[in-house]
Amino acid sequence: MRIGFIGLGVMGRPMVDNLIVAGHDLSVYRGRTEVEAHVCGSGKEVAERSEVVILMVPDTPDVESALFAPGGVAEGLQRGSLVIDMSSISPTATAGFAERIDQLGCDYLDAPVSGGEVGAREATLTIMVGGRPEVFERARPIFETLGKNITLIGGAGAGQTAKVANQIVVALTIEAVAEALLFAKAAGADPAIVREALMGGFASSRILELHGERMVKQTFDPGFRIRLHRKDLGLAVQAAAELDLALPNTAATQQLMNAAIADGDGDLDHSALYRTLRRGPA
Repeated sequence: MRIGFIGLGVMGRPMVDNLIVAGHDLSVYRGRTEVEAHVCGSGKEVAERSEVVILMVPDTPDVESALFAPGGVAEGLQRGSLVIDMSSISPTATAGFAERIDQLGCDYLDAPVSGGEVGAREATLTIMVGGRPEVFERARPIFETLGKNITLIGGAGAGQTAKVANQIVVALTIEAVAEALLFAKAAGADPAIVREALMGGFASSRILELHGERMVKQTFDPGFRIRLHRKDLGLAVQAAAELDLALPNTAATQQLMNAAIADGDGDLDHSALYRTLRRGPA
């Protein structure tokens, strides 16, 4: 396929590499010179050269700008083009973006991912998709190039809803693992050995395996930055208010991330919440 890609960050760059290896013809916006793709001067040009345009940018305003700002993707779409937003953004805004793209005679899927940089590099991402089933099937070959666990959740915005739910689970589990390992250390046990023991029991998880090791070794290069995860929890807290729903532990963990950012750790991996808890209250 002729695929356009906007957003060559920690996640986007390895995703582009995998699409190129799979034989797709890639056009990118503001790409690095070493990317084996056509580098375009605008989102409009990306769309003009592509059957499918993929977005992988940080936040809701970034998606809106990439799509609808002057020189954006929407100006270059041809009827029948497909836009796939793989960013993690507001489910409500996503539904509006999908409607605007649909009015242009084009298709839209929201398809946020989980799995971090490792999943992007190894093409093992979990992909949560919102949109029409027939459009999902059209995009399936692309998704299968990028990930392993691919699920159509529901209509427009449903993929983003699932991603917000995912980020709640991940954040609260990271916080729990950090508390457990800090407790073990304070009580005089070796956190590395405690982690190994817990990996054989009911507390075992992918987060204990990967992020627990980061905490033990004190290696917090991202990964997935605290700053971006706080944004995702902000989406959860905002949606909860709109739904008259209490998410007390999500809100508390978002505040912990606020503290991490205030301490200068916003660009560290989200497992660095361990550092924030270790410091304790000022």
